[in-house]
Amino acid sequence: MESVLVTGALGVVGRWTVDRLAKDYDVVAVDVERPEDPRQDVEYRAADLTEQGPAWELVLAEDPDAVVHLAAIPTVGIRAGAETFTNNVTAGYNVLTAAGEAGVPVAWASSECAYGENFAEEPRVPEYLPIDTEHRTDPEDPYGTSKVATEAVAQSVARKYGIQVTTIRPTWVQEPGAYHTPDARAEFDPDDPGRHGNYWSYVDVRDVAELFVDALEVGHDGHEIYNAVADENFIDYPTVDAIEAGFGTVPERCAIEGDDCAYSNAKAGDELGWEPQHSWRTAENETVPRPEL
Repeated sequence: MESVLVTGALGVVGRWTVDRLAKDYDVVAVDVERPEDPRQDVEYRAADLTEQGPAWELVLAEDPDAVVHLAAIPTVGIRAGAETFTNNVTAGYNVLTAAGEAGVPVAWASSECAYGENFAEEPRVPEYLPIDTEHRTDPEDPYGTSKVATEAVAQSVARKYGIQVTTIRPTWVQEPGAYHTPDARAEFDPDDPGRHGNYWSYVDVRDVAELFVDALEVGHDGHEIYNAVADENFIDYPTVDAIEAGFGTVPERCAIEGDDCAYSNAKAGDELGWEPQHSWRTAENETVPRPEL
């Protein structure tokens, strides 16, 4: 692998992923606009990826060895629900099928919102703990639903074109030195913790970027899904106790202890050799320069 095309390159995960890949590969960074003062070691392209023509032309003309697709409306509440769903699924379909036409591996960012708890009207406890990638996915919001729909596209593309497609489901992504977890932890009340949609999980953006690299470098057959989560919650409190206090119950199948994360990252470790290297305990106050665009 000598070159990688990265979409959504100006977003939070995109910025750090481009920076990580640029250390070892030629990177073509794609977003809806080019930065005014782009870094010299990265090629930038501007495109609306919801348009099939530009999406396919970029991938086929640049002829990368791999594609990382991060472009998306990143949550609910930013745009109308229909726009969020349509944008994310259409861009995902265009980029993934373009990678299929080019015959190159592609890794893309889904979300733990695919499991359905995060924006549910009545958040539910999971079927079992920890939540692995075999757990049901049934969101009721447009963002999570857009991710499940694009995961179906990913499966279809891997089957039709015979390429490697990697789906990464990150949880709440944090940047070093700019973590939002201190405020969230300060608001946490063990006696009344509320129904936290992702069960107080988080992941450092540098670990997410590294997982995309591992997915492309280690490789696998067909379509595979991996969770991207830190090993522990960010509340410094037993996860099961917090879930029981907030939801009134815990699943019968429960195999986590202490502050273990409610989501399992074991598959990424077993198959890709990935392990999160960063914890809120040190990263919240780290002084790390944000990557330049």
